[in-house]
Amino acid sequence: MAEVQAVGTSASRQTALELSGKRKLGHAKAGLLWGAFGGMSWGFAGIILGIAFTMAPFTGGATIYTAGLVGSAMHDGFAGIFLTFYNIINGRGSEIFRTLKTWPGVLVCLAALFGGPIAMGGYLLGIQFAGAAYALSITACFPVIGTLLAWIFLKEKITPLVWGGIICCVAGAIIVGYTPPDGAAYPHFYLGIGCALLACFGWGIEGVLSTFGMDMVDPDIAIAVRESVSCIVSLVGVLPFVAGWAMIGESFTNLDSLWILALAGCIGGVSYLAWYKSLNMTGVGRAMALNITYVIWGLIFGFFMTDLELTRNLIIGGCVITFGGVLVVCNPKELLNLRG
Repeated sequence: MAEVQAVGTSASRQTALELSGKRKLGHAKAGLLWGAFGGMSWGFAGIILGIAFTMAPFTGGATIYTAGLVGSAMHDGFAGIFLTFYNIINGRGSEIFRTLKTWPGVLVCLAALFGGPIAMGGYLLGIQFAGAAYALSITACFPVIGTLLAWIFLKEKITPLVWGGIICCVAGAIIVGYTPPDGAAYPHFYLGIGCALLACFGWGIEGVLSTFGMDMVDPDIAIAVRESVSCIVSLVGVLPFVAGWAMIGESFTNLDSLWILALAGCIGGVSYLAWYKSLNMTGVGRAMALNITYVIWGLIFGFFMTDLELTRNLIIGGCVITFGGVLVVCNPKELLNLRG
């Protein structure tokens, strides 16, 4: 009788383990879908932002930097509003204010400074000066910066495979920026490439800081804080120096470009949500590898939605950067091996 009970207990335990394994596998597969969606939606948002910058009032400005920095503030503002309401609807609105009083919350705010006014500002200036497809391709190098910073400050080891990925990303960036697009549409093309590289550094630093902060902060709350703080700092500490408030006032009288920018902000917020869900469900390496596919999505959406010319340098460079980014964040053989 005891042997029968032991066999039954063992069988039940085995069944429970199998069910648990299936649930974890399903969870990881869903994470892959979230990661792919995050990359696709960020590429789509970049093209939408590029369209907005071809419309009034973003075609002018007191300085050549005004439109990009105003666009950055408004994008993060719309994303912050969307994400705040998302948290309120899910019953977590009060956690946003509690988070601001904690040390991890302070780290998230500091990460927002690098990821918002510096990185997002540089990214949108890159779109303004060089075009969405080129800015998307260059900024996909941000995992390289994050990896190098982790190597320097966190003493993390870099394997030969990762060094190979870093070399690929640098080579891809050189290929993309070597030949500017034809015509006079982007007279400040190389300045745009430089701004996109600045965005890489901002997002790389943000990643290191937010890694510490989100150990104790819910990702959905952290994203809402990040976007909101970024917008406020841009409005108060950046735009007054580039006559940005005047352009914001003009933007509310140009509803065509306003709703496009608002749409881009909301899509950007959704992309951030998908990105962090993927991080939680399938791991950092796989999530980041899927996220940086926004380079390819940007080329696809740009080709069908704008007059983007898919030059050989742009296509080859974008593919090389994407492959290099995958090598930096994970082993390609392990990307879809969810049982590992």
